[in-house]
Amino acid sequence: MTPVQVIGIGLEGSGGLTATARQMVEGASLLVGSDRHLSYFPNHQSPRLVLGDFQQVVEAISQQLDNLEENQYVVVLVSGDPLFFGLGRLLLQQLPQEQLTFHPHLSSVQLAFSRIKVPWQNAGVISAHGRSLEQLTQALQQGVEQVAVLTDGTNTPQAIARLLLSLDLASSYEFWVGENLGGDDEQVRSFAVNAVLGQTFAPLNLVVLLRQSNLAEQHLDLDSLPLLGLPDRTFASFSDRPGLMTKREVRILVLGELALQPGQIIWDIGAGTGSVAIEIARLSQNSQIYAIEKTAIGSVLIEQNCRRFQVKNVSSIHGSAPKMLSELPTPDRIFIGGSGGKLNSILDSCQERLAKDGVIVLALATLEHLNQVLSWLNSHNWHYRLLQVQLSRSVPVGELTRLSPLNPVTIVTATRPVKS
Repeated sequence: MTPVQVIGIGLEGSGGLTATARQMVEGASLLVGSDRHLSYFPNHQSPRLVLGDFQQVVEAISQQLDNLEENQYVVVLVSGDPLFFGLGRLLLQQLPQEQLTFHPHLSSVQLAFSRIKVPWQNAGVISAHGRSLEQLTQALQQGVEQVAVLTDGTNTPQAIARLLLSLDLASSYEFWVGENLGGDDEQVRSFAVNAVLGQTFAPLNLVVLLRQSNLAEQHLDLDSLPLLGLPDRTFASFSDRPGLMTKREVRILVLGELALQPGQIIWDIGAGTGSVAIEIARLSQNSQIYAIEKTAIGSVLIEQNCRRFQVKNVSSIHGSAPKMLSELPTPDRIFIGGSGGKLNSILDSCQERLAKDGVIVLALATLEHLNQVLSWLNSHNWHYRLLQVQLSRSVPVGELTRLSPLNPVTIVTATRPVKS
């Protein structure tokens, strides 16, 4: 038997251990654990060591190992699985691997998913215990379908709810909180995100976030929406890339650069979810917008979003530019949000079709595409101006606030040369 036995234990105490694990605890020459873990064995006769300062505890264990007689060993009690965001990782850094044996118990994440009856093999597990919420922010922005979050006294369920509300995500999440998992006073409840802010939870808790896939079918309160600058979260989006849309702040700038007038024909090339087209349609109900999107799922999303926002003046065109452009009426304004690798040929077609006093606006995320556009505009003597957009949104960090940057975008506004 190795000299250090690391045994996982749950809130049910010694009754949740296997017979073998209980025998190991009973025979330990030194029992190490938190006050709570040690309290599960009030009649243990061997010396006890309360887990406090980790370095001091490791030094004490090392000294004990030097004095162990044959068949003696140390037991370290930890919560759940020692190697799942637990003390096991730190012990492996400080003690020789061959001196350690691990006996995992059910982890809080396993218990939580079993209680809400959801398979969790694809779940993302994030520890916010003693860490920042940066990793969780990235996972939410990427639209991870299932996220389990290990909390602490700062990164509480309320802090996670505030973060969710601040991010204006294109995805919505079911919000579950599991408290005292495995204990007699266990609770597992689902909340609306706003409702979490007014709740009080047991100190031992875990949050599970489940992305909802039926946003397009959910009711949208149109009367509560702004006339300009629709929140990103109100749009049905790609299930595998929920953040793939022109962000609200950039949409507002694009709409300004388009210099819209009533009764116009507008092309939205590479329309994605249709967010720009729908913003235009709501602002100018007697204009006609053609949203050209090469992916079938994108075209379906555009139609779903048109129904969600009850706009009637957007036509979803499934096909690739520039091929589909020849079939459309002459545009007064063109927005290019995606090109599918055919930027030059799209610009050639736009030049042929654009009305005399028309405007083209492009939103470009890469330097290569910006260079390609500028080269084309200069070679064709077009007039243009650039607007480099580097925006940050505020997000809560515990009780504080920091700024989280959006991806930089360059907006190019171009008009054809005036012939003398």
